Amino acid sequence: MMDYLVAAITAALLIAGAFFALAAAIGLVRLPDLYMRMHSASKAGTVGSGLLLLAAGLHSQDLAILARAIAGFVFFLLTAPVSAHLLARAAHHSGYDLAALSVRDDMPDR
Repeated sequence: MMDYLVAAITAALLIAGAFFALAAAIGLVRLPDLYMRMHSASKAGTVGSGLLLLAAGLHSQDLAILARAIAGFVFFLLTAPVSAHLLARAAHHSGYDLAALSVRDDMPDR
């Protein structure tokens, strides 16, 4: 019975992770400018890869591997949004313009 529960939770994590990874990939293709693409990749991509990592750790049924998977997920959550912010700020300072449908620029100084 416990094996079925672990398999069901692993399957749910895999499906959710794949959905977020797909949303990030679609965002990279469909969004109009660098800033929106980076937002999609950093937010949805981080959650998607983290859920897939947790699914792999849970599927292993080894506490040491699961602990490493959780540590990796926390590392993703801490580093990906910060690095995306820094890259977007560098792109803004180098002169990359926002898309026409952007409402306002909160960093007008270059």
